Amino acid sequence: MAEDITKDTSKTIERGDTISVDYIGRLEDGTIFDTSVKEAAMEAGIYNQMREYKPLTFTVGAGQMIKGFDEGVIGMKTGEEKTITIPPEEAYGEYRQELARELPVDAVKFTPEVGMRLATDSGLTGTVTEVNSNNFVVDFNHALAGKTLVFLVRIISVEERKE
Repeated sequence: MAEDITKDTSKTIERGDTISVDYIGRLEDGTIFDTSVKEAAMEAGIYNQMREYKPLTFTVGAGQMIKGFDEGVIGMKTGEEKTITIPPEEAYGEYRQELARELPVDAVKFTPEVGMRLATDSGLTGTVTEVNSNNFVVDFNHALAGKTLVFLVRIISVEERKE
């Protein structure tokens, strides 16, 4: 099956190509929130020994990545490195206040704590962001909603789609 795949270091990336990339994802203030590079994760203090740090492989344009990342790699070549700045609308969307819900503490059978992750029966997940004696707030926005993301991307390989 591997015979169907052409690896060409001079090929520019197009929709439909399967590529592997190393990346470092930062917020605008420089804080690293995600990376495929073990050393960068360790330096940033976000290293997770349960995670395998290796290049991310995806098919360009298949909707596997946020829009800005997907489109940002088009035209790059193997070995090329680029910084891609992605506004919220091409990443995880704008922050929506209506997705932060205030609930009464006495309506639940647990003690809510800030940072606790909760899931609804419908599959929504949220994070407890505030707690007082009577109420608590669960925010169902994605943790990166409303944020501009800055990715340093290096193309490791490109596999051209076979027609």
